[in-house]
Amino acid sequence: MIKIYTDGSCLGNPGKGGWAAIIFIDGKKIKIKGSKKNTTNNQMELLASIQALKKIPASKKIEIYTDSKYLKMGITEWINSWKKNSWKTSSKKKVKNIELWKELDNLVKNHKIKWFWIKAHAGNLINEEVDLLARKAANLN
Repeated sequence: MIKIYTDGSCLGNPGKGGWAAIIFIDGKKIKIKGSKKNTTNNQMELLASIQALKKIPASKKIEIYTDSKYLKMGITEWINSWKKNSWKTSSKKKVKNIELWKELDNLVKNHKIKWFWIKAHAGNLINEEVDLLARKAANLN
């Protein structure tokens, strides 16, 4: 089982952003991070999961832990309705961050993924570590 912890950070919203992931695979702990100018926190949350999944070989069992309800609800619930409604929300508006959602949707098809929401800043050591990595990445811009 592969475990991934993800987080996004944004200094201003929009503003300087950072994303990070900690991947536990084959007994190894791998840390990845990146940054982007003029972005949003939600975009960074999505990008963290996208970049992490790009590091995983196809057809793996994965658990992804996020403190973003937007990410967890979007990929496990809302996305099915968005696709049925031509990428429109229930209020008939275009889905925000549509390109990132489409990319994530394509990546999740290659795996068996269970998504977990965890409360931010509640003492989960790996969540705290990935949060720090994302904030440091945002400060790089």
